[in-house]
Amino acid sequence: MAEPERTPDGRFVVIDGRRWRATDPEIPEETAARLRSLLMRARRDVGAARRAQDPEAEREARARVHTAKVALGERGTPWWDQDSAERRQRWQHGLNVLS
Repeated sequence: MAEPERTPDGRFVVIDGRRWRATDPEIPEETAARLRSLLMRARRDVGAARRAQDPEAEREARARVHTAKVALGERGTPWWDQDSAERRQRWQHGLNVLS
């Protein structure tokens, strides 16, 4: 899969003409890969819960999706508005909660 197009400031990626917040580039690659893996697991769990018509499991899985997205810097306070310590704390907290 090709790397998505980024806006000139690097803060967003453009996919199918839609702008999405980019992952925090300061996250070490190994950490970002782990968070993406946890995100994808949570997304699969959302689908499984929907198929099982289990609203509680779906809520829990969606909460994990949100936690992973925040840890990656794709939701919550924009990563470019945080200093390095805040950014590191954000992704470490996400790993602690999700692992």
